Amino acid sequence: MPHDHHQTSGSPELLAPAGSPEALAAAVAAGADAVYLAGRRFGARHYAANFSDEELESAVGYAHLRGVRVYVTVNVLVRDAELSDVARYLLHLYEIGVDAVLVQDAGVASLAREIVPDLTLHASTQMAIHNREGVARAAREGFSRVVLARELTLSEIEDIAADAEARGIGIEVFAHGALCYCYSGQCLLSSVIGGRSGNRGMCAQPCRKPYRLVTAGTDEYGRPKDLRAVPGVDRYLLSTRDLSVYPRLDLLARASVASLKIEGRMRSVEYVATVTAIYRRALDAIAAGEEWSPSREDMRDLALAFNREFTEGYILGARDIMARDRPGNRGVPLGTAIGYDPRRQEATVRLTGDLVPRSGDGLAFSSDDPDRDVGAVVRGTPPVRRGTVRLSVPAPVDVGARVFLTKSADLEERAKQIMKRPLQPLPLDVTAVWEDRTPCMEAVVDPDGGEPLRVRYRSDLVMEPARSRPLTGEQIAEQLTKTGGTPFAIRNLTLRYPGGLFSPLGELNRVRRTFLEKIEDAVLAARRPGEYAVRAAGERVEAVIAGLERPAGAHREPRLPSVSVYTDTLEGAEGAVRGGARTVYLEVCAPGPGILEEAAAVCLEGGADLVWKWPSITRRTFLDAAAPLLPSLYDAGVRGVMVSGLGAADAVRRAEPRMALYGAAGLNLWNHRAAAELAPLFLRCTASPELPADDLAGLAALAGDIPELEVLVQGNVEAMVTEDRLAAAVAGEGFLGIQDGRNRVFPLRCDSEGRTYIANAVETSLIDRLPRIAGMGIDAVAIDARGRGPRYAAEMTQLYRAGIAAVARGETGALPGLKDEIKRRALGGITGGHFVRGIEE
Repeated sequence: MPHDHHQTSGSPELLAPAGSPEALAAAVAAGADAVYLAGRRFGARHYAANFSDEELESAVGYAHLRGVRVYVTVNVLVRDAELSDVARYLLHLYEIGVDAVLVQDAGVASLAREIVPDLTLHASTQMAIHNREGVARAAREGFSRVVLARELTLSEIEDIAADAEARGIGIEVFAHGALCYCYSGQCLLSSVIGGRSGNRGMCAQPCRKPYRLVTAGTDEYGRPKDLRAVPGVDRYLLSTRDLSVYPRLDLLARASVASLKIEGRMRSVEYVATVTAIYRRALDAIAAGEEWSPSREDMRDLALAFNREFTEGYILGARDIMARDRPGNRGVPLGTAIGYDPRRQEATVRLTGDLVPRSGDGLAFSSDDPDRDVGAVVRGTPPVRRGTVRLSVPAPVDVGARVFLTKSADLEERAKQIMKRPLQPLPLDVTAVWEDRTPCMEAVVDPDGGEPLRVRYRSDLVMEPARSRPLTGEQIAEQLTKTGGTPFAIRNLTLRYPGGLFSPLGELNRVRRTFLEKIEDAVLAARRPGEYAVRAAGERVEAVIAGLERPAGAHREPRLPSVSVYTDTLEGAEGAVRGGARTVYLEVCAPGPGILEEAAAVCLEGGADLVWKWPSITRRTFLDAAAPLLPSLYDAGVRGVMVSGLGAADAVRRAEPRMALYGAAGLNLWNHRAAAELAPLFLRCTASPELPADDLAGLAALAGDIPELEVLVQGNVEAMVTEDRLAAAVAGEGFLGIQDGRNRVFPLRCDSEGRTYIANAVETSLIDRLPRIAGMGIDAVAIDARGRGPRYAAEMTQLYRAGIAAVARGETGALPGLKDEIKRRALGGITGGHFVRGIEE
């Protein structure tokens, strides 16, 4: 029986990916309650096929006529110069009736609230929301749903969801598909390596590349010396397994989550059909109270659709998150190679299960060395003799190589059958009456499980009194219930026919077609805003666009920036103050008693402010331990806290209102609308290190003087934060990093919670750009000296202080010499980074 797409009461929504119109049709046919997709602009999967504006409108209509909701991703970070286009795009999405938009950028969210306040907002996982405070902040900012970070456990999700429910906000979690190594929205690795930003939907997936874990001693500037590889660690250090909660889906189905999400907008249509159908059947069985358990066949089909080995993920407490031996699709085991004939280019494979290769299947011969893996396609179905088959293989394979089925022709055929299923029609309850010989009809339809919709139609047909053979009620009913080729089926027909009338059957068919067209129009119109609402929103768009060029009161004079320093030791703080820093951001990996207080005293004596730099991720255990310390720390001279999330900012504000808030780069500040959202909370915010000079200048010009703006000008830019304990894998002091195939070494460090941070292999250095930065009116420039020791902190601070003094005197000719001094202290060389080269578009 075809699936009823209406979500079962008490069961979470099944949300499927739709990277193309074909994938949308597959998701709908397979039973998705909702789909998420993107237009050709402003979506975080630039390399998916995606939808043109016209295709988006068609997609929304297609889904709505089948009772399926459509969420559109507008989840990239946006430049000031793009805000006008985003405003118009949001208006278009509102006009065509999308059910929600997923947003990352705080500026985009503020635009949506101002322009189209009726448009439902979902907070993208790119916002990296991971605590109750973050969800509460999202609720206050008008979001109706939050897609939580994939790193949370089920108990954490339940705790957050209970609080969210009280605030009327839904929780969405990922259930199946690829995992990012880094917290989503906090990854700059692809960006710093090759200019392709994940925050702009263009991630080049450097986490799937090979790396070596290396360690070394350090020199006086914290640079590695005598690098050596850490033995016993696999090559693909950052490559995660794929998530699949299917084996324990009953736990999530009964959790307090609104939606379970399948990842995969860049996967095949067959993948979407297969995975969605399997989860649909399971959720329906669980909701019906059946004795459900994961089926072996479904597990195998999920693996055949695509897998890098499965993990139940952080959400279910799994420890097997990583797949460090190889990064690609694993398929399912087929057998073992027991021989190879180089003359015939044939491998003999002993089958180890009940799978038999057939024509069109894809195979992988996997050796201990991934570089020796060989792929093949089965041509013709080979005979099985005594449990072995002979297969054509284009390159030699090692005896003993494991053989995997990575593409199944049978699975693809079954996926195509799913896509050919007749779609479950929307049921209609129809009443037909005759007024003055004219058929008048009313239909009741419930397209989305909400308020039933009534559609009335008085036809233009006037039936004639029958001269000999009047039409019977049965004949009329037969014509009116023909709904083939439409998204409807007449469930109940009440016919109040007076009898004794005649009309050509073709005329009755015409009446029926017109009536069904009107129902279709009404169903679509019910999910779209009215003409007046669209016109009013259009006027708001034009008013907003007019104000984007120069917001009222926005102005920023050129100024000489002060110098801030990030450090992770008391000695580093002392060095920064000795060098002349005016702000010290102290992030201690293991804060012992009195370290912050002692650092505050050092800063106070040297005329600097000490700011406690919190980890980028602040989950419940950290917040519960850290927040109560704030009042006494403020009294001891700690004057601020730096955070990377709005939830953490609210936790600080609630615990100690006197404490100033500083925004780290993790807030992803790209435009002045986002700055305006942050201004009520923060004294100072760090502009995104991905912004090129012109965009940074535009942000500064439009943002006004509140909040203060800071730019990272020196150091190895933090590129990743991950729950993987890679940095904790090697005990002892010294340098730890990962080395890529080009021998670039990316430093690693851990925070107080044990998370791993990966920094760029090359130091950003903008000392020669200080005249431009000062001309923008930037308030502070920051040096990242974490892991680099007190000498680096002191001397880099002195060099930048000298550079700023040279700018003040108009002696910019001194800057190249200072840059040479920086080169002599830098780790991995120096780069102007995105400030100079921008990012790829």
